[in-house]
Amino acid sequence: MELLKLFIRAAFVDNMVFTFFFGMCSYLAVSKTVKTAFGLGLAVIFVLVVTVPVNYLLEMYVLKDGALAWMGADYADVDLSFLSFIMFIAVIASIVQLVEMVVEKFSPSLYGALGIFLPLIAVNCAILGGSLFMQQKNFPTIGHATVYGLGSGFGWFIAIVLLAAIRERLKYANIPGPLKGVGMAFLITGLMGLAFLGFLGFNI
Repeated sequence: MELLKLFIRAAFVDNMVFTFFFGMCSYLAVSKTVKTAFGLGLAVIFVLVVTVPVNYLLEMYVLKDGALAWMGADYADVDLSFLSFIMFIAVIASIVQLVEMVVEKFSPSLYGALGIFLPLIAVNCAILGGSLFMQQKNFPTIGHATVYGLGSGFGWFIAIVLLAAIRERLKYANIPGPLKGVGMAFLITGLMGLAFLGFLGFNI
């Protein structure tokens, strides 16, 4: 039950897009069609599910103050927390490279549709934000970190797929010229953000 609550909170209450506005560049640029949004959303879920627990292990057993105590008493006072950003980004970049290779091999059409935004997952602030929030929340187990990564990725996935579905329908609407494209996407995102505020009423 505790893990389920953590998942719901990460996906809906602390949504990366509507609460923290993380990953907005790819969120707005790739949400023109449901197909590309769906593919990128799944890629983000996978990257978060892998990188958050891996970075959790790095934090617990390498980076934080006293984390190297398992190597012996001489290392008990070593604090490598100043390397957190570099190590987290290195892990994220490695996993994103793996995802890019897999997508290119098994779905060339999706790879072509995503274009530059697939490798840009490595600098998507939602991905790094997941690891930094994990570090801030100080989860007790790797299971909690994994569920948090899954929930955060699922929340980002929901946000981009919903926006893409709405934008596809709006192609047939009579929209004033100045609001077409990104302008309307910003308005829709604001309204969706207001809607997601309703999840703050959850007793989690």
